[in-house]
Amino acid sequence: QVQLEESGGGLVQAGGSLRLTCAASGRTFSMYTMGWFRQAPGKEREFVAAINRSGGSTFYADSVKGRFTISRDNAKNTVYLQKNSLEPKDTAVYYCAASILGVTDTVHAYSSWGQGTQVTVSS
Repeated sequence: QVQLEESGGGLVQAGGSLRLTCAASGRTFSMYTMGWFRQAPGKEREFVAAINRSGGSTFYADSVKGRFTISRDNAKNTVYLQKNSLEPKDTAVYYCAASILGVTDTVHAYSSWGQGTQVTVSS
């Protein structure tokens, strides 16, 4: 399995931007579909975005479409989540995850998870 570590979270005002980074260990990073999920207090973990192995195909939750952009750099074993026009409802712990399957929004399809990074959006 691949080990994942997120960074880039923090406190931002509504309307602001953040870029999350997920660094992966191992030489097989390019074999994985990568996804971002988030979990707010008292809520279930929900899908945010996913990107296929080559980076040529992406998939977004309706709630973030047009505001968030997922990308990856296989040479650097890294996946990014650029978040613009942030809203208080985007406040959550954000998790990076890896799947050997194709692009999917299903939590259980992802077998490797990072520890998460907190994002707080103030109004």
